[in-house]
Amino acid sequence: MAPPHDDKAAAEVNDDSTPIRPISNVLFIIAMQTEASPLVNKFQLVEEPESVFPKGVPWVRYYGKYKDLNINIVCPGKDKILGVDSVGTVSASLLTYASIQALQPDLIINAGTAGGFKAKGASIGDVFLASDVAFHDRRIPIPVFDLYGVGSRQAFSTPNLANELNLKVGKLSTGDSLDMCPQDEAAIVANDATVKDMEGAAIAYVAHLLEVPAIFLKAVTDIIDGDKPTAEEFLQNLAAVAAALDLAATQVIDFINGKSCSEL
Repeated sequence: MAPPHDDKAAAEVNDDSTPIRPISNVLFIIAMQTEASPLVNKFQLVEEPESVFPKGVPWVRYYGKYKDLNINIVCPGKDKILGVDSVGTVSASLLTYASIQALQPDLIINAGTAGGFKAKGASIGDVFLASDVAFHDRRIPIPVFDLYGVGSRQAFSTPNLANELNLKVGKLSTGDSLDMCPQDEAAIVANDATVKDMEGAAIAYVAHLLEVPAIFLKAVTDIIDGDKPTAEEFLQNLAAVAAALDLAATQVIDFINGKSCSEL
């Protein structure tokens, strides 16, 4: 005897098995407190008093409701020894894995700042939606391992979002250094990157592994192929660019509200 047909379940899944119910739980993964604070305030989120994360980790979670969406913002917090933001791919990948396990998001948004290349059309304050992500500092010169090292992946496709909000679209390259050595520069060029950061490809790896859609929203703080030193320009522009990121992220959330992933 055939099992009963569940019309409701069938209605919630399209032909490629992507859920078409409205997005309910959105998870922002943000590396720095300065980048996260404007959004925490905008969405009137509160810090979690009792962490869902393992005891002893410095990770921070803010949560609340905005329109029809449950919003979580997670940050890797401060390094326990040095007191600086725990930036980079190791913290990002651990936090992403733990957050997916604990919070079961429908969609991940990695929002943050990035360096941009003027040769690819980037300017200070521009906000890019990443079409693809890859690493530029995992050099493994052995056949096939070299491709694994680069780890190129497409971000979750959101053509309607990009068109509606008129966001710039470009490729994102990730590495664990703020500056750029000649080998990294060659790899970034090979990745055809418009922007570079220190978290995106690591988050993409975990999201792909656990089959959670992920998009990447990156605001340009410094021009890598410009005249100013990267660190100086980054610190000079961080606060103002975080405000631009806040505006773009709010527009993204307003667009997402009431839609399914397949409608993005």
